[in-house]
Amino acid sequence: MSPELISILVLVVVFVIATTRSVNMGALAFAAAFGVGGLVAGLDADGIFAGFPGDLFVVLVGVTYLFAIARANGTTDWLVHAAVRLVRGRVALIPWVMFALTGALTAIGAVSPAAVAIVAPIALSFAARYGISPLLMGAMVVHGAQAGGFSPISIYGSIVNGIVDREKLPGNEVVLFLASFAANLVIAAVVFVVCGGMKLWSQGAVDDSDPAAGSRAAGAARVGDGGTPCSSEAESLGEAPGTAQLRTHPAPAPPKLSLESTTLTPARTATLTSLLALVVAVLVFDLDAGLTAITLAVVLSTAWPDDSRKAVGEIAWPTVLLICGVLTYVGVLDEMGTITWAGEGVGNIGIPLLAAVLLCYIGALVSAFASSVGIMGALIPLAVPFLERGEIGAVGMVAALAVSATVVDVSPFSTNGALVLAAAPDVDRERFFRQLMVYGGIVVAVVPAAAWLVMVVPGWG
Repeated sequence: MSPELISILVLVVVFVIATTRSVNMGALAFAAAFGVGGLVAGLDADGIFAGFPGDLFVVLVGVTYLFAIARANGTTDWLVHAAVRLVRGRVALIPWVMFALTGALTAIGAVSPAAVAIVAPIALSFAARYGISPLLMGAMVVHGAQAGGFSPISIYGSIVNGIVDREKLPGNEVVLFLASFAANLVIAAVVFVVCGGMKLWSQGAVDDSDPAAGSRAAGAARVGDGGTPCSSEAESLGEAPGTAQLRTHPAPAPPKLSLESTTLTPARTATLTSLLALVVAVLVFDLDAGLTAITLAVVLSTAWPDDSRKAVGEIAWPTVLLICGVLTYVGVLDEMGTITWAGEGVGNIGIPLLAAVLLCYIGALVSAFASSVGIMGALIPLAVPFLERGEIGAVGMVAALAVSATVVDVSPFSTNGALVLAAAPDVDRERFFRQLMVYGGIVVAVVPAAAWLVMVVPGWG
């Protein structure tokens, strides 16, 4: 067996173990890099660590540190409630508020699971209060996060654009961002219509300060629901017996608009200013996003140590480990020539467009059960030799791979989907789990082909 094939099989084993045994894929990838790099490729420690993404490590730590502080001092809660007030209580707009909010959070640097973790509990509580389909609300939150997930200063955008630059491929940060935004916006609109979003317009506006308003709205929604596949009878019946194994933590209580949660305190004002400063520093002054975010987080921590004491512990360390581990292993693959070997194998299929759509489906299928970031970090470098031939536009292919590997995060087996499932109060979790699984399966079956048709076939880049 050739060394290249061994390294590919080890990568498959890493994905399988991470999926079936709940072991961090990054830790597995570091172990694989040590084993394959040392025993198969004959690399020393310096050669193995040559692929460690130090710049991305700083970005991930800095940005998640800053957002951990924002969550600790209530800035993110203030943003959510302020957004709902902006729509003047119109129930039909609430899902779109959540879509826009999660999109804005990821667009300015929040890790997608972090943004979903922030917004999903409040969004799903609003869904229960106003009779909105939990699948609709959950999908809007996840697709909103992915819609903003590839901005030039976002985590996903930084990762993909960094890989493209490292591999010296033609790239376009704006096209990547707009492709993901448009794809998720279209999917969200379809879900909104199919899951009864249009019926929400008949409810008009509600007064969120009225305790009875939510009950009246929920009752109106159930009467007018018509038994759509996206609805859940558990909104009125509660959680069905025998589904406790699906609960990962207690469901959150419905949101309360207290004076404390809606007041713009000095700490929150400073945090909002810091988030704006991060955007300006990166986009206008071209400063490093990670170093800027860490600096702003340190300033906030120094000024308000009580609010920020636990922020370091809330940095997305599992995500940091995952990304750094996978990209380090990909660096080992590059050092031993596996990427060139695999890319030539894909190109030898003889039909470039067929090879492209197969890569999109591989990315979608694996990502539905594992890490979107991990699969992007592995697939794009594997496609480099194939793209260097010029038969397929690199910009369109990278965008299609990015979209295919992230829109499937609504799957209940992915981090975002699991967060949505856990955050939904007063639902039949068994039924909600099946809804998310079926919906995730539909996305896996349809979106890669659609992304390939729209982004790859025309030959972008």
